[in-house]
Amino acid sequence: MVRDDGRLQVLWVSHLVPYPPKGGALQRSFNLIREISRYHSVDLLAFVQRPYLKYLADDEDIALETAHSELKKYCRTVQFEALPEDVNLTGRSGLLATSLFRMKPYTVNWLNSRAMAVRIRKQVARFRYDAVHLDTISLLEYRHELKEIPVLLNHHNIESQMMLRRARNERHLFRRFYMWQEGQKIRRYEATKGALADLHVTCSRLDSERLIDVAPSLSEKVAEIPNGVDLDYFSSSHEKTQRRGIIFVGRLGAYANRRAALYIAEQIWPRLKRRYPDLTLDIIGAAPPGKLVSLCEAEPDVRVHGFVDDVRPYIDAAAVYVCPITDGGGTKLKVLDALAMGKALVADPVACEGIAVTDGIDVVLARTIDDYIEKIGWLLDNEQVQTEMGRAARRLVEKEYSYSAIGRQLAAHYRSISGRKSAGKTVDVSDRI
Repeated sequence: MVRDDGRLQVLWVSHLVPYPPKGGALQRSFNLIREISRYHSVDLLAFVQRPYLKYLADDEDIALETAHSELKKYCRTVQFEALPEDVNLTGRSGLLATSLFRMKPYTVNWLNSRAMAVRIRKQVARFRYDAVHLDTISLLEYRHELKEIPVLLNHHNIESQMMLRRARNERHLFRRFYMWQEGQKIRRYEATKGALADLHVTCSRLDSERLIDVAPSLSEKVAEIPNGVDLDYFSSSHEKTQRRGIIFVGRLGAYANRRAALYIAEQIWPRLKRRYPDLTLDIIGAAPPGKLVSLCEAEPDVRVHGFVDDVRPYIDAAAVYVCPITDGGGTKLKVLDALAMGKALVADPVACEGIAVTDGIDVVLARTIDDYIEKIGWLLDNEQVQTEMGRAARRLVEKEYSYSAIGRQLAAHYRSISGRKSAGKTVDVSDRI
């Protein structure tokens, strides 16, 4: 029977299992699903990216069972599908190699799965969806399975811009070439396939401008849903303790984070340590590179923790959060987390892209090694400045980056696109579930 309670039926298709909310796309996707479930019914289809399962348990079956149980709190149905590279004989390396000779980029080929197409086809036949959420541009390959259902395409970052920036920063000749040609292919894909989505959602106005630069025809089909932060979870203890350390948090298997962590350890740390003998450095993130592990073993005041279940005590205990990220795209959730915890932050402007920070008020921007030494030192020497900057940072995220407000915006966008092509009502099919 037709329901008139205003709840839409939304199919969310994801390139990863959006749990646990431990940084990056995981954090954004999980929190948005949680918030939109307050307004609409959500069904989830997700590819399994196996490295993220380690955040839950060493046993993959247990990790998937846990994720399924948690996501079922917010989703009507939850289904997982293996990545093609995990079931194909040639694996990831084979796909990377063959993508060099294909028109479509690896970024798209990576998620091209007949099994997922079948799952989507069955879901569309089973439910009368008002809108479909595709959580990354590579999932546009499944647009033909969705018939006339309106599609919202989420951009965690603008993939072509991120890949081309990475190519510029890469020193190894072949890797630079691979990233460059991949970036060019993605750019063509964004320009030619973008029209398949009814609405494009980016993390910031800057990313919207980047997308429109690639595909000017999308100018009337782009909106911003900023990255957010769980304000209840990320908050400072405000204990009056002496804080003297510096910290960086980020999944170290990711190129941009690994590069930033090594920059801190190899360039910033030695000079700061000479100036502040009692200084400590904490680096937190899964899959730390061997160089960092070796440094940790050689210097007791450098602590490389790997993945930790709760980063808050470490961030809270530090005096300054350092984020020298000069790569990647989108907005950095790690920056929002630090701001929410009222932490004095020294960061590259790239790390703060898409976030409405003000240099000298709620963040200190740095570009060179001398900048970092001077500005971190200034904060370490001025506890009152640390406190004032931390309070300003917290006020900023409370005003602009609450997930509850962001979730309402996204829920309204689903209603907006569904109204263009459907009646905007849902069908009660609970007797068929």
